[in-house]
Amino acid sequence: MNDLALTLRQVGYTNKAFWRNPASAFFTFAFPLMFLVIFTSLLGNGTVPLGGIEVRQSTYYVAGMAAFSVITACYTNIAISVTFNRDAGILKRVRGTPLPGWAYILARVIHAIIVSVILVVICAAFGKVFYSAGIPSGGTLLKLLVMLIVGAASFAALGLALTPAIPNADASPAVVNATILPLLFLSGIFIPMGDNAPAWMKWVARIFPVKHFADGMGAGFLGLPFKWCDVLVVAAWGVAGLALAARFFSWEPRR
Repeated sequence: MNDLALTLRQVGYTNKAFWRNPASAFFTFAFPLMFLVIFTSLLGNGTVPLGGIEVRQSTYYVAGMAAFSVITACYTNIAISVTFNRDAGILKRVRGTPLPGWAYILARVIHAIIVSVILVVICAAFGKVFYSAGIPSGGTLLKLLVMLIVGAASFAALGLALTPAIPNADASPAVVNATILPLLFLSGIFIPMGDNAPAWMKWVARIFPVKHFADGMGAGFLGLPFKWCDVLVVAAWGVAGLALAARFFSWEPRR
């Protein structure tokens, strides 16, 4: 069996393992919708100025939670689950099989991308039904799909790159959340960062990929200009994460 066939088979195994943990699968899909309902109920009655236009906050949160769901599925879930598998000795056993190490990692990334696409579709449908949010179509949909795939792959790579810095499985939720939660706030995922936001917040947010990914996703839902530089920045972070993961990724439990 060639490497491609092994990779595709591993994608199937990863998918089965995902759905055989119903609690984890449920909250992966339920969390973004829960946050969407909470934030729109609390803050979704007005408008926010973005790019010179007034955007309904309820629609804004549909785009924000779509971006949040991708980051959760690709960065948070991969970093935590891979760390647990490493400490349980699963990665060490995988390394001893005929499956190439890169095929196992690629399968995890492909599965994360598939889950991300499903999550965005669910968020878009939920927003359309309950908040009359627009659904991207035509060229906008194609651009959104490019950002979605690039973003999902990049955040998955960054999640893998983070695992060497996590000392053990018990520490993984704290480390992962400490690295991503501040950026989610600074990037306007949870609270709209309108045109009047402090300049230093905008400056810090533009350094990291979360803001660029959120802007790319928002362009598809909110009718804002789509900037290919956002895709390039997210992709550059993904390449950097992939390089770090290739150099420092550990298959054996940390001592």
